[in-house]
Amino acid sequence: MDSKAFISSLKDWVGKEVTLSGWLYNNRPSGKVQFLILRDGTGLCQCVIERGKIADDLYDALSRLGQESSLSITGTVRAEPRSPGGYELAACGAQIHGPATDYPITPKEHGIDFLLQNRHLHLRSQRPWCIGRIRHTVIDAIRRFFNDNGFILVDTPIFTTIAGEGEQTLFEVDYFGQPLHLAQTGQLYLESAAMSFGRVYCFGPTFRAEKSKTRRHLTEFWMVEPEVAYIDLKGLLELAENFVTSIVQRVLKDNRCELETLGADITGLEKIVPPFVRLTYTETADILASQKTVDFMARQLAEFVDQKAKYEKELADLEAQEAAGGLKKWQQEKNARRVLELRAEIAELEIKIENNPKHAQLAAGFRWGKDLGGSDETIISLMHDKPVFVTHYPRDAKAFYMKTDRSSGKVVENFDLLAPAGFGEIIGGSLREDDYQELFKRIEEEGYNPQSYQWYLDLRKYGSVPHGGFGLGVERTVAWITGEKHIRQCIAFPRLMDKIYL
Repeated sequence: MDSKAFISSLKDWVGKEVTLSGWLYNNRPSGKVQFLILRDGTGLCQCVIERGKIADDLYDALSRLGQESSLSITGTVRAEPRSPGGYELAACGAQIHGPATDYPITPKEHGIDFLLQNRHLHLRSQRPWCIGRIRHTVIDAIRRFFNDNGFILVDTPIFTTIAGEGEQTLFEVDYFGQPLHLAQTGQLYLESAAMSFGRVYCFGPTFRAEKSKTRRHLTEFWMVEPEVAYIDLKGLLELAENFVTSIVQRVLKDNRCELETLGADITGLEKIVPPFVRLTYTETADILASQKTVDFMARQLAEFVDQKAKYEKELADLEAQEAAGGLKKWQQEKNARRVLELRAEIAELEIKIENNPKHAQLAAGFRWGKDLGGSDETIISLMHDKPVFVTHYPRDAKAFYMKTDRSSGKVVENFDLLAPAGFGEIIGGSLREDDYQELFKRIEEEGYNPQSYQWYLDLRKYGSVPHGGFGLGVERTVAWITGEKHIRQCIAFPRLMDKIYL
């Protein structure tokens, strides 16, 4: 008697008869045998369908099925190193549930606009599937880290009356006739909870009305924010360091197969262990404007040009093979997938080649007092193979709630954590101003109404303590770990400035 099984557990069913239920990923007929690739949400499995082992009419019906048809296949599990996942099914029966024809997402090249319009179907493709599984692990690792380290989850409101990151990026909504905003951060509320529980975190969607179309921005994204009472900047950096390390180690343990499928830099991820690189903002500004950066950017440009030439040659060779004809179907499909990859890589390199001189020029002109821009963060993170803490930014470039460094007065006790390989900021954090008068003055300097922040000021009146926290963006973290260039791929249904259809 057969048993229902999942592809991910086939190693436990070798030599036994099972039934797999899923969708047709690909079918490669070869004479009296069909090699049908089934996906069931947990993985891919090659199912070998032999004429004579099942009814002829069923064999013919299976051969006519289109991509993404739903079906169940029964057979005996056997080891096969050449098959996806290392196992295959020798079929003895099948049941077709929902035939599909003309599935719109094929191995041919599709533009990003087309894929976003068909995101409900694109999620079935291998790349978003792998990214989605890794995102799941990242979120579980986040919760496990804080839950296992004495933090209490506090759910902060999405509707808010106050700004945490600048009023210019607030989404306004009508709340029963009263204007409110969608939350940019749960931090201010979380600070009050930290005065009750000591170590707290919130985790949920946040919203920024930035009119930006860059690959690093979403208008709705997920963020986890811990807040800790009685902590200094050194302790906050160590917390962030251990937190990020735990996430990466968990993904390496649970999702190595997905990382390999995506072509992620596994060797680079294995280097993510404490200590991370530590630079002050002033040291970073000096690096950006130095000859070291000029030389680094020149080397980068030469590498980009050289790699683009190699990819173009490989692409030309594959296109020549296709034009010559005579390839078997599986070779055509394999080449088609590689052609897509090469075109994407070439397009990415063209962008890097175009941007390199611009980034170099911006770095050369960087002056103390400016906030770090995306190109500045990219350069610094490309220079290191580990995450980089940049600390002590200019006071005037940062949010009102950050604690002024008492030894300087010009900088705040804050940090950004830049992921390596050019992925830029994934964490922003700081100590919070714990002095009532200093905080009141900063609120007024920013032009905010102190009355709107009275409850926040109260925290400094009744038992104020040194405290701090940070926020980690889930999508940027997933993009870095997976090597995905576009943050929109790192959430199932992205919200962009001009993309809200689905």
